[in-house]
Amino acid sequence: MSDRNTIVDRLLRNARTQGDKPAIHFRREGATNGFAHLTWAEYARRCRAFAGALLGQGYAPGDAVTIMGENSPEWLVADVGAMLARGVAAGIYQTSTAEQAQYIVEHCEARVWVVEDAALWRKMRAARDALPRLTRVVLIRGAEEHSNDPLVVSFEDFLAGGAAHQTQVDARLAEIQDADLATLIYTSGTTGPPKGVMLSHRNLGFTADLALQIIGQASPEDCVVSYLPLSHIAEQMFSIHVSIAAGYPIWVAGGLDRLKDTLVVARPTVFMGVPRVWEKFQAALEGRLREATGLKGAIVGWARGVGLRLMPQVVESGPPGGLDGLQYALARKLFYGKLAGQLGLDRLRVAVSGAAPIGRNTLEFFASVGIIIHEVYGQSEDSGPTTFNQPFPGRRRIGTVGQPLPGVQVKIAPDGEILVRGDNVFLGYYKQPEATAETLVDGWLHSGDVGEFDAQGFLRITDRKKDLIITAGGKNVAPQNLEKLLKAIGGIGQAVVIGDRRKYLSALLTLDPEKSAAVARERGWPLDPAALAKHAAFVAHVQAGVDRVNAELAKYESIKKFTLLPVDFTPETGELTPTQKVKRKVVGDKYAAEIEAMYADGTEG
Repeated sequence: MSDRNTIVDRLLRNARTQGDKPAIHFRREGATNGFAHLTWAEYARRCRAFAGALLGQGYAPGDAVTIMGENSPEWLVADVGAMLARGVAAGIYQTSTAEQAQYIVEHCEARVWVVEDAALWRKMRAARDALPRLTRVVLIRGAEEHSNDPLVVSFEDFLAGGAAHQTQVDARLAEIQDADLATLIYTSGTTGPPKGVMLSHRNLGFTADLALQIIGQASPEDCVVSYLPLSHIAEQMFSIHVSIAAGYPIWVAGGLDRLKDTLVVARPTVFMGVPRVWEKFQAALEGRLREATGLKGAIVGWARGVGLRLMPQVVESGPPGGLDGLQYALARKLFYGKLAGQLGLDRLRVAVSGAAPIGRNTLEFFASVGIIIHEVYGQSEDSGPTTFNQPFPGRRRIGTVGQPLPGVQVKIAPDGEILVRGDNVFLGYYKQPEATAETLVDGWLHSGDVGEFDAQGFLRITDRKKDLIITAGGKNVAPQNLEKLLKAIGGIGQAVVIGDRRKYLSALLTLDPEKSAAVARERGWPLDPAALAKHAAFVAHVQAGVDRVNAELAKYESIKKFTLLPVDFTPETGELTPTQKVKRKVVGDKYAAEIEAMYADGTEG
């Protein structure tokens, strides 16, 4: 065991070496700043108790436990506790229906299901009769409401049951092998039922060490905010595996709606956001900056101008020297630092965007206010990262997702598909050998993404293979690039390009509640989204934006028609996955009438 360095080994080491230091900050009413904390010793002790409780349920190596809830210390304890028992945790998104949750619990044959609270269990109870293997439902909160249900137990009572099995925990811990299955990441199901991505202890440990290399060696003085769904590999990597590997604490926001106030208290040094989060920050900040007048407005305008002008050099080569350097330093002192402080990002060392493409306008906006966002590319099947724009001059390039990570091989197949090989590549799909054989070929992960390298080895993603549109004229069109450009139009939230087997391309464009309201308020247009979507001046404004996009494209790529949707897509309404990716089939089915209307008049391409 001495040669092993798994995540669970590192957790226990942290408990020995810095046991009294904070590991997890979490919300508690009445506590200082509204947050209490678990120390590393308490974190490890609770993980051991959870592992013991699983063993008390008769868990064998490889048995699964499912977790469904918002980010919390209990989520982390259940995940790491399962690994300590040589078991396997599988997260379920809170937005899942009872049927979707049932599929995952049944598929991984979980006997213990950790659920957020009594209210969520009331929604999930419809699935229990179809889950004969289920022996325990562990409620993080509200178990007293179900005190007459022999299936239900509180989280604390479940932990208490683990005390009698600690000798067994030690035995299981000693048996853990690097090649063992450590966790299951169920894909969010954009193209059908979710698949269980099998990640080993080696995958997790190797990738955590990679992350520490690329963000700069972290220390206990660093911290992150945990707010994206923990069912997603990116959030797990930062909140569980890298946190434990580096020994830095996390601050649990609980969810996106509590992110802003958590950032101000935590002041993270590393922050990971999906593009939608950065876009919402951008919309809020743009509204605040427009309010600046007089001398303050002049400083804002000057500083942003300096940021935009110097952005390419700062991003790719580092801060400039000479007069430009003096101006950049002055802009940081007068404006950038103060704005970052208002966001709680004044200690930020590394800002990261991943999980989906981010628009260049968003990257440029944040660079103009002194925050450089580093794009990362990867997927659950390679434990999160494949390439990264590293936070060092010469190792990042605008418009790319960076260079391959150390120890990770990346090549482009003849058809343009990105192939990946390394110790971060998964074991396969759980109980799906055919899907595994299609995706893992001779040790190479076939990503399903299409891309190209530039002369310096920076990767550009051009599209998903399965998302490629083939027009009636036989032209191949990559919709994601077009959609990034369309989303930059003022007031637009999401863009979905249509055109497979059609004579021309069209687009569904949603109104972002914050962005569209800001545009409408500034120009005196209706604030009601339904009225704004039909307002002639706003429609003309969007058409002008589409025309600008078309001017940059080949004729066959241009958008001939568009339809404005007054409501934005959300995970709750089904058009987005929990990680904000568009479910194209859902959108196509839901808005079939609007799509057909754009092709009803027989217009030629």
